[in-house]
Amino acid sequence: MCPKNSPSLDAAYSLETPQDSVRLYADWADTYDSNFAQSSDYILPAQVAHHFAVSGGNGPILDVGAGTGLCAVELAKYNVGPIDATDISPDMLEIARTKSLYHALIVADLTKSLPIPDATYCGIVSSGTFTNGHVGPDAFDELVRITRPGGLLVLSINAQHFAAAGFEAKLAGLSTQISDLTLTAVRFYGPNSTGPHKDDTGFLATFRRAPD
Repeated sequence: MCPKNSPSLDAAYSLETPQDSVRLYADWADTYDSNFAQSSDYILPAQVAHHFAVSGGNGPILDVGAGTGLCAVELAKYNVGPIDATDISPDMLEIARTKSLYHALIVADLTKSLPIPDATYCGIVSSGTFTNGHVGPDAFDELVRITRPGGLLVLSINAQHFAAAGFEAKLAGLSTQISDLTLTAVRFYGPNSTGPHKDDTGFLATFRRAPD
C-alpha cells in the first residue's frame, strides 16, 4: 500500500485531515495532469462542465476544489465565466494559474468558513472534491451561502459515500434553501482507464439556490 503522502489516487482516497491534503497535493501538483488525469482517462471534469453549461449555468462561477484547473479547461469550451478557483492546496492552484483561465485563486479549507461574501457567485461547480469521507456534506452550507438566489450548483459526489457519508441526508435537509434538485449518475473515468478505480461512479447533484 502506498504511503499517505505518495501521489496516487489511493492516497487521495485515504486522506483524513486538511493537512494530509496539503502534503499530498504539494507532492503531486507538478505531475497531476499527466500522472493521473491523462493516464487514467479522467472524464469527470468534462462531465461537470457540460452539465453546468447545458443546465443554463453562467458566471461568475466558483470552481470548488479546483486543483490544477481541469474543470475550468472544460468550462472554457462553453464560453462561460468569469471563473474563480478555490482549493486547499496552493501548489495545485499555482499549476492552475499557468493555464490563465481563472480570474482569482483562493486558498481555502472547505471544512471551515470560506473567505467569500454571501451571494457572490451565480454558479458553483465541483469535480472530484466530494470523493471521500474527509470533505463531507456540511460544506454544502457554505456553498449555498456564497451562491446568489437562483444560482446553479453542479457538484460531483462519489456514489460510495453518497448515502454513507450523509450527502443524501444533507441534500434533503437543504430542501427549503435549494430547488430543482436532480441527481445524474456518471462514470468518473473513460473507456481507456485501467486499474482498481476504473469503474468508480458517482452523482452530479444539480440544484439552484432558492429565491430569498
